[in-house]
Amino acid sequence: MKRKYEISGIRRKYLKYTLALLVLALTLSCIGIWVYVRTSVTKNISGKYEFMTERMGIALDNLYQKSDEITAECILYEDVQKSLQSSGLEDMKVIALGKYFAYIDLDQVADYCYVDNKGNVYGRSYSKVTYEDVKNSGFEKFLGDDYSKTKWFWTQDTLFGTEQESLFIGRYVRSLEYAHEPGMLFFKMRPDFLGEIMKMDSKLTETATIGIIDSDGALCFSNKEEELQANPKKKELLQQLGQQQGEGMLLEGEQKQGGILSAYRQVESGLTVFSFVPGRVLNADMAQMILVLAGIYFVVAVVAVFLSLYFSERFTKPIKTINQAMTGFDGNDFQRIAELHTNTELDQIGHSYNEMLRNIELLLEEIKTQEKELRTSELNMLISQINPHFLYNTLDTIYMLARINKEETTMKMIQALSKYLRLSLSKGSEIVTVEDELENVKSYMEIQQIRNADLFTYTIDCKVDAAETWVLKLILQPLVENAIKYGFCDIFEGGVIQIEVENREEMLCLSVYNNGTPMDAAMCEKINALNELPFSAFRECFPDRERGYGVVNIMTRLRLKYGEEVRYYYEIDENGTTGRIQIPGGGRKENGKV
Repeated sequence: MKRKYEISGIRRKYLKYTLALLVLALTLSCIGIWVYVRTSVTKNISGKYEFMTERMGIALDNLYQKSDEITAECILYEDVQKSLQSSGLEDMKVIALGKYFAYIDLDQVADYCYVDNKGNVYGRSYSKVTYEDVKNSGFEKFLGDDYSKTKWFWTQDTLFGTEQESLFIGRYVRSLEYAHEPGMLFFKMRPDFLGEIMKMDSKLTETATIGIIDSDGALCFSNKEEELQANPKKKELLQQLGQQQGEGMLLEGEQKQGGILSAYRQVESGLTVFSFVPGRVLNADMAQMILVLAGIYFVVAVVAVFLSLYFSERFTKPIKTINQAMTGFDGNDFQRIAELHTNTELDQIGHSYNEMLRNIELLLEEIKTQEKELRTSELNMLISQINPHFLYNTLDTIYMLARINKEETTMKMIQALSKYLRLSLSKGSEIVTVEDELENVKSYMEIQQIRNADLFTYTIDCKVDAAETWVLKLILQPLVENAIKYGFCDIFEGGVIQIEVENREEMLCLSVYNNGTPMDAAMCEKINALNELPFSAFRECFPDRERGYGVVNIMTRLRLKYGEEVRYYYEIDENGTTGRIQIPGGGRKENGKV
């Protein structure tokens, strides 16, 4: 029967980790390539539109310069100068002047109007524009105070009566010989005047939104005017763009919501040329590239999987040999060795295994010898332990010597220490009466009062039958110790410790209050949270064993003895800190158990 092909555990892990690394590498490289390609494509496409926008801006510059030169020529025209110096022109001169303005070298002029300094109006016969029309139009304000420059402005046609939004070119007309009041010259331009600027690259202009706005952000011309007018966000964007300061290229392919915006400001005219490339144009060239990348990565993945299978087999074969030798060892056949010849570190593993077999017998004998020595050592350690009675007798002897020498302070400390040790040991019992626990705390505080004269005073208020109420040994002393150590760390005298014991709703309540520095709020919250945590999480709350180490030990002892109903917590206020322990059952002792 042909053996079924199986993949070993180590080979399975090898393949799993290899494939995981492969997936990670392919994912990261795919992301990197995608970002790089997308950035490159975006930069390339946006660069084309930036160049187109700049060309349109330069064309706008040239157009403005041409209009400035034409209006300057109009000022120099002989009949124009005569109109400024005389009360009025002859009919023939008026006709000649009209023909001159009609055939100036400026394309796309829809209408014109020249007003001399006497209020005479020269225009096309069908326009019928009067001086009052010029004054009422408000166009004079657009010319400003600069008499030497041509002004462009986009406004409603209140001069020629069409009421349409149009581009106007205006300029003051000054006399070259006399200091007279200037006249005014206005040209109304057709929409195609600006449209010629955008007919530079039909392929690019078809895919992008291009246009011209004035200094207020009002749209003068666009290839997709209806789309812009219907989109409030784009209208707001154009308004912000029109109010932006600067000249030349204001924006060079800046990322905006929905696409990339480029803009060029022609400062003399106050107009801004812009191009907006939508996101779909940027993504159009990415589809084919995605397919190519997907094909490449598929081939790479397939090849990588087959190579992983091949190399995993070669790698795990000697490991299988070692595994068979180890699993076949029954603890008795020390001659079962593994022979490997791979010229790799695996040969050393096989050699180490063979050496291990040769040493196991010696190790077994050594273990037997060590066990005998351990038993002997434990016995000697038990024998050498201090007899508590010997310790008490020694303290009593020291006390008598101090009494003989009349050393009152030493006598008090030895007496308090002796009492503290007797109560702490309690003949090995972990349960003591409240009376013994309070006596133990008293002894501890008396020792501390001797060590720290005038640091604190204490009171004890026990509202239960102390002789018939039982508690876990040594649970009050750590609370008192913390009060002295941390509560009184910033004072030298005047400290107060108040201990209260009472029953509340089937709970024995033990409280230790101190008037020292209140406990840190974060530490208080951390300690109180232990009541809701399992055993395994106690020490994780205080990994550095600072301050909370004793708290963890007390909480552990209380939880093991009284269960999850026991409570150990702190309360803080501006007057000090109170530590409380609440023991279920009221401290009753039933059948020798609490």
